[in-house]
Amino acid sequence: MKSLCRTCGHRLQSGFETCDACGSRRIVRHRELDDLAIAHLDCDAFYATIEKRDRPELADLPVIVGGRHRGVVAACCYIARSFGVRSAMPMFRALKLCPEAHVIAPEMRKYVATGKEVRTMMQNVTPLVETLSIDEAFMDLSGTGALHGGSPAQTLARLANQIEQELGITVSIGLSYNKFLAKIASDLDKPRGFAIIGRGEARRFLADKPVSLLWGVGDATRRRLARDGITLIGDLARIDEAELVLRYGKIGHRFFQFSRGEDDRTVEPEGETRSISSETTLHDDTAEFAILRRVLWQLSENVAERMKKAGLAARGVALKLKTSNFRIITRTRHLQHPTRSAEEIFLVGEGLLARETDGRTFRLIGIGVHDFVESGDTAFGDLFDHARKQSNARVDEALDAVRERFGKDSLVRGRAFGDPSER
Repeated sequence: MKSLCRTCGHRLQSGFETCDACGSRRIVRHRELDDLAIAHLDCDAFYATIEKRDRPELADLPVIVGGRHRGVVAACCYIARSFGVRSAMPMFRALKLCPEAHVIAPEMRKYVATGKEVRTMMQNVTPLVETLSIDEAFMDLSGTGALHGGSPAQTLARLANQIEQELGITVSIGLSYNKFLAKIASDLDKPRGFAIIGRGEARRFLADKPVSLLWGVGDATRRRLARDGITLIGDLARIDEAELVLRYGKIGHRFFQFSRGEDDRTVEPEGETRSISSETTLHDDTAEFAILRRVLWQLSENVAERMKKAGLAARGVALKLKTSNFRIITRTRHLQHPTRSAEEIFLVGEGLLARETDGRTFRLIGIGVHDFVESGDTAFGDLFDHARKQSNARVDEALDAVRERFGKDSLVRGRAFGDPSER
């Protein structure tokens, strides 16, 4: 059994309980310690940890990041989690569970800045970093031993310590031989975790785990598998691939692989953007089309701005609504020609919204785009459609130029204030 100090990355002799280099007792042991190179790094309770870092007086108190009056929990610390609070939980429910929690409004600029610093540190370790979100990423450290003077496990331990010392936040590391198992491992020992799943134990480890642990298994798929008598990953591992594909289609192939601890996906440093969206929880539930329409315009501008920065145009638009009883509704429309215009996105979303405003009250609205092409590939339709799109594009370009010089809020379309008849 090989041993490693999780604090400083020092290799220990077998049987040592304390690191002879730094005195730490945070030791990880595994037979395949030096043979694994695929890692998943996950920041611990990211938003809440940053808030505690910046407000040390909250260190030992429950903290929830989110809107107090409305909305959901964006993040919560581990103390709040001990009361049953979870991310995406409605705030009123979270405060019933933990009334003493300190609720802090999100400050995204601060979180994004820290996330970029973490990503830079990862990229200094290996160029093969696949970002999943602001606070987590895959890493492939194959072949980095000579560069860093140690195994990938040692390098990861040092990286986790560097992030903690320099940025004041903690991370958990999952180390394995593929992405699927690395991501599972990173959640086994939170916070400040360092967990390993090796080849020799993978199938045994997975056998008694619920199928919901598998990528692609949501509630609907879990129920369908349960109807077929499949509740554990080990149940899937006993079925041959042809049968799984026959029953469940393409995802049956994934079930076959994952249930056996296999995953042929590589770490992709330039992950493809699949969707861009913007949504907001309303201050008060509303059934008013006029109110929802004004918010939709603001969200459409946000999405268009992000598309332009990414150099993308989209062929698909999706509207998201959440009713007052928390039912989520999504409606999509495929466009004949790709767009990155806020006006075009809004008009499609407005049409989808009009069909849903039938008296129901909504607490959340969002708009998103998908099915991307490079923005230079944007095409136009017939002559009249072409003229309209060119006009919208010119207005967008003029607005962008003014905002670039004088600030985002220096100029807005009248649509942001609603129709005169609505005021």
